[in-house]
Amino acid sequence: MSTTANLVTAHAPIKVGAPVFELGRGRVEGGLADRVAHEDIDNQFLAPGATRSAGAGNRAVAEEPDRYRTCFQRDLDRIQHSKAFRRLAGKCQVFVAPEDDHLRTRLTHAIEVCQVAVSIARPVGLNVALTAAAATGHDCGHGPAGHASEGALSPFVEGGYHHAVYGADVVLAPLNLCAETLDAIRNHSWNRPAPVTPEGEVVAWADRIAYVCHDFEDAVAAGVVDPRDLPATVSEVVGTDRRTQLHRFITAMVETITETGVVAMRNPEAEALAAFRAFNYERIYLRPDSVDQADRAARLIAGLAEFYLTNPHQMPDGADLTPGGERARAEAVRYVSGMTDRFANAAAVRLLGWSPEALPSTP
Repeated sequence: MSTTANLVTAHAPIKVGAPVFELGRGRVEGGLADRVAHEDIDNQFLAPGATRSAGAGNRAVAEEPDRYRTCFQRDLDRIQHSKAFRRLAGKCQVFVAPEDDHLRTRLTHAIEVCQVAVSIARPVGLNVALTAAAATGHDCGHGPAGHASEGALSPFVEGGYHHAVYGADVVLAPLNLCAETLDAIRNHSWNRPAPVTPEGEVVAWADRIAYVCHDFEDAVAAGVVDPRDLPATVSEVVGTDRRTQLHRFITAMVETITETGVVAMRNPEAEALAAFRAFNYERIYLRPDSVDQADRAARLIAGLAEFYLTNPHQMPDGADLTPGGERARAEAVRYVSGMTDRFANAAAVRLLGWSPEALPSTP
């Protein structure tokens, strides 16, 4: 640390200098670009169909614009600082409570989806902040044990429990995010309606690209499959290691968007991605051990939801709730869906009498 006049620096002073912009409405004062300046930069360099930032953004509750951040930069910050995002560190991607600390969690999956999505969005002139915000928050609606929680919680939610919808409409609702960010999160799954923005469509593709590649890598590390098991329709097009696969899928997306103006992936990479996903389902997600693990997790999660529905006083905010009532039902789903795998397992042992040996875990 050093001091210069009234300044304190961590090391020797490093000069930055003032940025140089050709601006319309925005201002650069003393080397500091305000939010409107960043909006002007977006307007100059984004693709014609990209989503523009505007003021405080289209939010359910009106806010004052931030002085320096665009509305989507603000959304990204809010998601990254949220408890819902941090709790993804304790929720599994494929393997529940694995001994190998290098296997993915929902948090590392979300980070990798963001990396893939931004790598696609930036070179084709889409809004990087919106893309990053939606990708970062896309799985915040997942309960413990991943997709197993959706079937378990569906009987307690009118219309069923879908992690994308629940994440946008319930989990992240307190953050007052922009409508475009919420739409991209709500509709990132391919079994949902199309997102309204091209950035949301990129996130949908990035999610599939990321999980197909990294779930395979994790399964190889866990000894479930071997790289040589990949069918030729995959390995001959995108290779057998994650680095090569991601590079080829991302390149195919970028070149396809650039050449056609449509968020899509050309063949043969698209066919390779479909074949890759089908391989993962057969050999990883639907193998007997995985199915048994998912069944146990679903029973555990449904049991916890039923317990809290009939015993709402056992929840932190449930003292004034009527057992079996609609508010108790909604709060039970919210509480259980927010649990990490470890917390849910401990609650099942303590409240439901589960034996540790019966808990879902990766063999």
